[in-house]
Amino acid sequence: MTQIMPEERLTREETADAQLSGLQHTLAYVHEKIGFYRRIFNEHGIKPQEITSLDHVARLPFTQKSDLVKNYPYGLCAVQPSQIIRVHASSGTTGKPINTYYTQRDQENWRKCMGRNLRIAGVTEDDVCQIAFRYTLFTGAFGHHLGAESCGAMVIPTSAGQTERQIMMMQDLKTTVLHCTPSYAVLLTEKLKELGIDRGSLSLRLGIHGAEPMSEEMRKHVEEGLGVTALRDYGLTELGGPGVSMECPHKTGFHINEDYFYPEIIDPKTLDPLPPGQVGELVFTSLRKEAMPLIRYRTRDISHLMYETCACGRTLVRHGPILGRSDDMLIVGGVNFFPSQLESVLLGFAETAPHYAIYLNKKGALDEVSSDVEAAADFWSEAGEDIRNQLAGRIEAKIKDLLGFRIKVKLVAPNSIARSEGKSRRVFDNR
Repeated sequence: MTQIMPEERLTREETADAQLSGLQHTLAYVHEKIGFYRRIFNEHGIKPQEITSLDHVARLPFTQKSDLVKNYPYGLCAVQPSQIIRVHASSGTTGKPINTYYTQRDQENWRKCMGRNLRIAGVTEDDVCQIAFRYTLFTGAFGHHLGAESCGAMVIPTSAGQTERQIMMMQDLKTTVLHCTPSYAVLLTEKLKELGIDRGSLSLRLGIHGAEPMSEEMRKHVEEGLGVTALRDYGLTELGGPGVSMECPHKTGFHINEDYFYPEIIDPKTLDPLPPGQVGELVFTSLRKEAMPLIRYRTRDISHLMYETCACGRTLVRHGPILGRSDDMLIVGGVNFFPSQLESVLLGFAETAPHYAIYLNKKGALDEVSSDVEAAADFWSEAGEDIRNQLAGRIEAKIKDLLGFRIKVKLVAPNSIARSEGKSRRVFDNR
């Protein structure tokens, strides 16, 4: 267990005082520096100096991804381009990327947040960290790289891909911590089996995974396949990338760096704040960002907040697992569900592999949902068609019990669903 720093065990009163100070500074700063915020503050009758309590946060207007798109490229920047030392981006919906910018101070704060996150996960100066996120415009690899160096660990910046070479480096350099997407961790477990390499021959002890959802069932699959403790991190490009929150080994929620990001949970329909424990949409306000602070940014991620002290001893507020995204929620025949709910069912069967695809189509005026699910190699080679159909029927029954409607399940051969070294595409909506 790594050492808990003083700022990770403040009282709620001490944390609130620090957050209010950061909030008041940020509101005055964006009002002065960013025309977009000055305009919408005026439209809502907001004067930064009148925000004298964290209870007043609910008066502030929201920022949404569409605002970043409309103000591309520099419209939400509080600094001149000459002060920016780094740009990262994610794909946008209009062909233009969603950019985030860093000053020298932002870069140092990102390093501090990621360093804290990795220490929360258990990374120390004795570790060898293999960064198998893609080193591209995306934030993931660079954030994890900064954090691992901050911990004093050795960093191997392999990026994603060249899986056999990844495994060779794990063996030769005694990698102890693997940083990658959950789907790439699964791909690595399959490659180990294919090459006949015993996971016990590796020095891996910890996996840190982000950039896409990882259900508890997928976590178990990764842990068993790689012989690691698999922990999830959380962040968004819009907020500066990974570094917002991190699970500790107790796996009872994601510790939020709440001295850098003020968290809320709102009802995604009414937009009203919800009390601790209730499930809703995560909203964050930047408290120390210099280049591009965001006020009440709607993440669209569905979770809840927990303010109790964690078993690890940290008092940082935690959010629960991301249950889905309000904008990724699928509506079929008037019933709402998230792909992650289906994943939990599919991965609960030992006879299936953690690879699937969901297809949505129209049949006349009705919605129709089906899913291709890869069978485990041993099951596929040994089971006849009748046994496979029985398994598909059991999966369908389990899904209906959970969701209340039927999804047609088709078992497919091993390796027939496309693999991804980055984020995996699971849903194909053809309606």
